[in-house]
Formats: sequence, C-alpha cells, structure tokens
Amino acid sequence: MSIIRNILNSRYKGSGNFFMELRKILGFKPKNIKHYVTAFTHRSMNIRDKKGNVINYERLEFLGDAMLGAVIASHLYTEVPSGDEGYLTKMRSKVVSREHLNELGKELHLIDLVESKIPPGQFGDNIHGNLFEALVGAIFLDRGYKYCENFIYKRIITPYVDIEKLEGKVISYKSLLIEWCQKEKKTFGYNVYEDTGNDDVRHFSVKLSIDNKVVAKARATSKKKAEEKASKRAFFAFQKSISKMI
Repeated sequence: MSIIRNILNSRYKGSGNFFMELRKILGFKPKNIKHYVTAFTHRSMNIRDKKGNVINYERLEFLGDAMLGAVIASHLYTEVPSGDEGYLTKMRSKVVSREHLNELGKELHLIDLVESKIPPGQFGDNIHGNLFEALVGAIFLDRGYKYCENFIYKRIITPYVDIEKLEGKVISYKSLLIEWCQKEKKTFGYNVYEDTGNDDVRHFSVKLSIDNKVVAKARATSKKKAEEKASKRAFFAFQKSISKMI
C-alpha cells in the first residue's frame, strides 16, 4: 500500500488533484483509490509490490475489456431479439472497436492522469483506449458490476449505440474487402513496400490488386495503416456489391 501511496502523493503535487479529476470523470466518489492509481500507472514506471507483482494498468485493461464486452453484449441481446449470434458478435465488435475506445479515452483526457517515464507525445493512439478499458476494470473492482454497468451506459451506450447506424458502420475495410473477395471468389493481394521519400518519418506504400488488377494505392506511416487506407479506397470502388454484406 505504501507504493500506491507514494504514486498518489506524486500526483497530488502535479498540475491538479488526481482524486478530484477522477471524480469528475466517474460521476461518483471512488471508494478504494488504489485501483484507479493502478489504472493510470504505465509499465515504464517499473513498479512492483512486496510480492514482486508488477503494478501497471495492463491487467486492469484485460478486466475492463471483459466487462465492456459483457455489458454491451447484454444490451444488444435485449435490444435486438431477432439478431443471431453472428450479428450480435459483429455489432458488439463495432461498439468496442479500438478506434472507438481510443476516441472515448481522448474525449475524457485520460492520458493527462497517467504516471509514466515516457513523454505523452511518444505514446501511440491505442493508449487512450487501453486507459479507458483499465478505468472500467478499476470501477468494477472498486464498486462492483452495477456501477460499472452504469458508467458504460453513460459513456458508451446512451450517447453512441444507435442500432441502425451501427449496422452500416465499417470497423475494418481490409477485413470487409477480404471477406467480399473470398465470397465472390476473387483473387487479391497487398503489395507493400517502404516509401520514405523526403519524409523524416518512415512511410510505406501499398498497391491493392483484385483479380490481378491494381484497384487502389495508398501511403501511410505503417504497413497496417497503408493497407487499411487502400482497402477503404477499394471499398468505395465496389461499394454497391460489398455493402450487401454489411
């Protein structure tokens, strides 16, 4: 507990009161602050408890992910009685997509509460979603399922879960395009190569071919982003046919 107290004390000395900022985000008073301290402790701090167990948000991230999945699944199960297992699974994935969780984390400015030895500007986008999941996990440990469920409804379901809009939302253009190609028995391939050019940051270019014909090109700072960008462009080229699967 002294380790947690030391981390908490360092935050009180910073730009703002950790407890008060946290209470604004949660909408209720935390009972056991140590869970939330852990939820905002980055692995770069290299902190361990007396038993040698690592203290950072990654285990809470795992727990929060499970709680999000359970609450969202329960909501969809109730709201869409006609949806089969495949439909419900796809819809849940859209609600808890990495992109959406990252947006939620940014909206709440969770990164401002992180204790880390790494400058905030060096974090990738996914830390925002990771922190949101860790926060949900901390709420569950601190206050139980009902508080956790209420928080998820307040921050996700009520403002963002619109069944009709979700049905038309695409999570991954690459996955959708591959599924369509396989269904239509079309050959496809992503030719990715490094293309830094005059940029200081490393870039990659991709050529997406379908049935041996290049249908889209894209460039981005990672192979994954370049492939997704090219897939999105290809999606709009074949939108009428692909949209039937969504």
